Amino acid sequence: MSAHDRLPDGAAEIFGEGATAALAYDLMTVDVPADSWLTALETARSALGCTYFDWLSAVDEPGTGFRVCAHVAALETGTVRRLLIRTTVPHEAAVLPTAIGVYAGADWHERETYEMFGITFTGHPNLVHLLLPEEFEGHPLRKDFVLAARVAKAWPGAKEPGEAPAGAGHGAPKRRQMLPPGVPDPNEWGPLKGQLPPAPARPARGARAGGAAGAAGAAGGDRPVRRARSVSGGSASQQQSADAPWRAPRPAAGEGAAGEGAENPAPASERPAPAEPASDRSASDRRPEGDA
Repeated sequence: MSAHDRLPDGAAEIFGEGATAALAYDLMTVDVPADSWLTALETARSALGCTYFDWLSAVDEPGTGFRVCAHVAALETGTVRRLLIRTTVPHEAAVLPTAIGVYAGADWHERETYEMFGITFTGHPNLVHLLLPEEFEGHPLRKDFVLAARVAKAWPGAKEPGEAPAGAGHGAPKRRQMLPPGVPDPNEWGPLKGQLPPAPARPARGARAGGAAGAAGAAGGDRPVRRARSVSGGSASQQQSADAPWRAPRPAAGEGAAGEGAENPAPASERPAPAEPASDRSASDRRPEGDA
């Protein structure tokens, strides 16, 4: 039985005291202490045959530290065995020895991890920025890195449960202001530093929930009454004549003047002008038809 086949149960036996291993989605993951980082990489190369170096990076775990990961593989005939070696370093002392002596391909990966997370790899021959300009300040992939775009454009906040829609009234609750990781108080960082008044204290959750319910009730009470639709009989022309009695209904196709006009249409100059409604003319304006 090979050393790889003894994992994950034999992790401590192969990688030393304090090592643990787990298998998930055909990927064997081995966690080792920080002081066993180089030893674990050498064991993976010599004992497990993982001669292929794929990548090295890190993850910022708030409250835990930086989790540094190295992905290597053993290229055998007809099969590939992948191995992920991880260790954790604290935020206050993010230091690890360089792995260039074991895997030469870790050179640029450690440079990228250094500039993105601020993890120092001691013994690296050229630990300088790889992607960012030299004058760049900070480490962009840290969770506490300031997101300047969010400082310039304030975060809209989270929507409270039961929040009334916009325009429901002055009593509607406002969105709960949030500061996601990496977004500081605009009065402490950014172009408006020291120019803003102190942020008001947040109301209690119970009071906010009560206010939301009251606002919803108020909005419901002030809502205008909807006009009921008529379900009584009558065509559209009857409804039109009821709404505007002065407007003559349009004749149907083939009836009256429309039907006659279809057979022998008269010129527009000879067509009679439409009669004005009697209700809109006074008695003095009325003239006999003969005088016209």
